[in-house]
Amino acid sequence: MNRENLTGAWEAPAEFILLGITDRWDLRVTLFLIFLPIYLVSLLGNVGMVLLICVDARLHSPMYFFLANLSLLDACYSSAISPKMLVDLLLPCATIPYAACALQMFVFAGLADAECCLLAAMAYDRYVAIGNPLLYTTAMSRRLRLALLGASCLGGAVSAFVHTTFTFRLSFCHSREINSFFCDIPPLLAISCNDTSLNELLLFAVCGFIQTATMLAVAVSYGFIAGAVIRMRSAEGRRRAASTCGSHLTAVAMLYGTLIFMYLRPSSSYALNTDKMASVFYTLVIPALNPLIYSLRNKEVKEALRRTWSPFCRPERDTSDWSREAG
Repeated sequence: MNRENLTGAWEAPAEFILLGITDRWDLRVTLFLIFLPIYLVSLLGNVGMVLLICVDARLHSPMYFFLANLSLLDACYSSAISPKMLVDLLLPCATIPYAACALQMFVFAGLADAECCLLAAMAYDRYVAIGNPLLYTTAMSRRLRLALLGASCLGGAVSAFVHTTFTFRLSFCHSREINSFFCDIPPLLAISCNDTSLNELLLFAVCGFIQTATMLAVAVSYGFIAGAVIRMRSAEGRRRAASTCGSHLTAVAMLYGTLIFMYLRPSSSYALNTDKMASVFYTLVIPALNPLIYSLRNKEVKEALRRTWSPFCRPERDTSDWSREAG
């Protein structure tokens, strides 16, 4: 239990107990067998996407620079939560040290907000690619790409610092049991014995600002894209534009929809079981789906995969074939 020292000051708990998704052992084993392949698909898919873009010279364009960094964010984002969650499913009592809990929240929150900002940068990149294809490489210079990436990471880091600092300034004297499978903000606020009104206001204000600003950037970019597509005369150009934007819009809809559901609600409306499933979706399922979405809907990525794998997939020629050719 938490305690006060001799001076009456509150002391932080040495560790928290993670209650996890369920306390039913049979269901936990089943979830482990389901979640492990999903995490492996997520990790291999995202790391594979990064490596594919690095090794294939035809994918060395601004669009795939952003896609590689999105895949890297997804791999880190999922790995901040999933490995411990999988281990905890097989343990009778899952705990996490106080400092590790703060670090997990900072990394997760920072990567989530950075991904929102990066998706907005990708929307602008697609507008430039479709609206000004001849000037695309010049307009999306290396300096601009690095600036957009740096701004995304900085925005995520600042947001995560604010949330983590204000959350872990609270006193957790009611309980040290977190009713979740990781150190998320709402479950931690629920076990604090302080007034959490300021934290809820910051959560709504900071997350609301980032998501509103980035969604507005996405909406404006796609408004200009729609205008550019309408002006196109060739059906092939319109198909390429739809292929370019379809995967990105799908990723935006999945991530933003889940984050808005999770964090832009009053605390009184939280439903633990529903929130846990939503958390699983955006920490585990979305990072696994993104590589599939971008590869299945993108002709250039599929061709790059074919070029990369074709040398390993050619059947070995039988020695009799060589003798017949020599004869």
